[in-house]
Formats: sequence, structure tokens, C-alpha cells
Amino acid sequence: MATYTHGHHESVLRSHNNRTIANSAEYLRPHLAPDAALLDVGAGPGTITVEFAERVAHVTATEIGEPELALSRSAAAERGLTNLEFAVADVHALSFADDSFDIVHAHQVLQHVADPVQALREMRRVAKPGGIVAARDADYAGFLWFPLIDELDQWLRLYQDAARANGGEPDAGRRLLSWAKAAGFEDVTATASTWCYANAEDRAWWGGMWADRILESALARQAVDSGLATRADLERMSAGWRQWADAEDGWYLVPHGEIIARA
Repeated sequence: MATYTHGHHESVLRSHNNRTIANSAEYLRPHLAPDAALLDVGAGPGTITVEFAERVAHVTATEIGEPELALSRSAAAERGLTNLEFAVADVHALSFADDSFDIVHAHQVLQHVADPVQALREMRRVAKPGGIVAARDADYAGFLWFPLIDELDQWLRLYQDAARANGGEPDAGRRLLSWAKAAGFEDVTATASTWCYANAEDRAWWGGMWADRILESALARQAVDSGLATRADLERMSAGWRQWADAEDGWYLVPHGEIIARA
């Protein structure tokens, strides 16, 4: 297993709790049949997971540990949903039988695992014949922003270095199709979608979130402990994020790769 770069600080969950089908899994919506059994790998705080559960017959949510799984359990309980179950699981060796699910989904997961091709093989194994394996991941090298701020360039290099040191691949979005082919899929549809932050409210949320995250999340601790950055470096990057958030013409684009692969 790779080390999860982000951790679960409030600043990280602030971002993850904002995820919905509409902004993070719209490409999968046409395939959410009412009678489907869906496996959500790496469910995180469960905001997408519970929306799946409102649209399909049954959802199984996995995470790497019980503390992480508690987040999605809480989200399901808040909505009074009863068609979910939860399991601690490693995507490299899922504990489910072959041909168990109509849909197997992973959002922002493959960029963090040690072997994304093996992960996709396992997702394929537990999908029913003719079922769907769906994955969506960001591509950090494709992030674009204006105004151009040196501290954001430094932040991006730091993040990529830290993610790779942890065994992940931060530019996963562009690799999903290749990884799916390597995992043995023949019928793969690859698409892309973006998050864009370009008004005052969105800039305050996105920029403020990263300004806090670069100082307080697991990434900050890892960067300092490994010698990739000093605390003073992180302070400058945080100030750069706030500078961007305050810019009246600030614009930020986060590209994602997506795949729908038939088992």
C-alpha cells in the first residue's frame, strides 16, 4: 500500500465533503440502474456514496481502516439509508467474491495506490460479466491558474514530489486509459471533466482550503519530516494561496480523467 498523502484533517475533509455525483461522478450517472449493486472503493466521507445509495439497490463502501470508514457510516446514518454495508478493504486484494457487483467505482483513489493496474484488475474481478468499472482521478500536472503566482508553482512541485515519495501518481488522470488497458480491459470509454473556480465565493473556498491544507494536513507534516520543505516554505505557499483567492480575476482549473470500462 502507498501512504495516503492528504490525511483526514478538517481542511482535507472540507474539500472531500463537497463532492457529489453532479460534480464528481456525472459520467457514471447514466449507468446507475435502480436494481444495481455498487461497490464504492475508497468512499472517504461518503458524500458520493450516499447519493449512489439513493439511486441503486445496494451499495458496499470500502476504506483502508475503520476510522476512515466511520466517515461514510456517519453520512449514511444522517440520511437514514439502510441499503449500505461497509468493509475495510485493500483495493489490491479485495475481499469480495468474483462477479459480485454491477458497478465498481473509485473516485480519486487510483492516484494514491501502489499499483493502480492491480487495483483495476481486482475491480474487474469483482464486477459481474458485462458490469462496469468506473474511475475518475485528477491530473495535477494539468492544473491551470491565473494570476501566475510563484508560490503556487512551488506548491505544485512539492505536492507532486510528496505524492510520488508516498508511492502514488499525482498525474493519474491522463493514465487511466493506459492502466485500464494494462489491466486487461478491452472495452473502455475515456472522457474528461473539470472543476473550475472563478468567482469570489469559489475562490475563497478553494484558495482558503488549500491555504489551510498546506499548513495543517498530513501533507504538511510529511513535507517537513522528509525535508521536502521547511515550515517557512509552507507559510509562503499558504500566503500564495490566499493571494490567489483575493484576486478579482482569479481563475483555477482542475482537470480529471475518467473511464467507464466493461468487465
